[in-house]
Amino acid sequence: MGNVLTLNFWFNLRPGVLLGASFKILLGFIVLLAAVAVIAAIGKKRWGQGLYSSFWKSLYGFSLTNAAIGLMLAWFNYEMVPFLSARFWFLLWAIGILTWTFFLLRTVSRIPQKKARLEKEREFKKYLP
Repeated sequence: MGNVLTLNFWFNLRPGVLLGASFKILLGFIVLLAAVAVIAAIGKKRWGQGLYSSFWKSLYGFSLTNAAIGLMLAWFNYEMVPFLSARFWFLLWAIGILTWTFFLLRTVSRIPQKKARLEKEREFKKYLP
């Protein structure tokens, strides 16, 4: 674990291939993202016109994009491409995932506000001819 905290680990341009357990964890995470993409595609198709449409679209884009990026990073690491298999790409990918997750959670937190606004509009339109 001490090796992870060194600059040489993160910024070595020829880091070597990921070992068995860490590569399996990476592939498991990619498979999880792909499964979430399939579930989000189904949700987008089924509930894409309702209140949760922005959530399903955002979740689908998030999971599909990150699964593709993770698959590319895993492939570059497996093939030991000198610059593209560097560990800092994983760090940048993780920062991107955290940032995108923040915006995804912000989209989810706005759903009750949308629901209240739609309820007010329905109540108002009830009295219009």
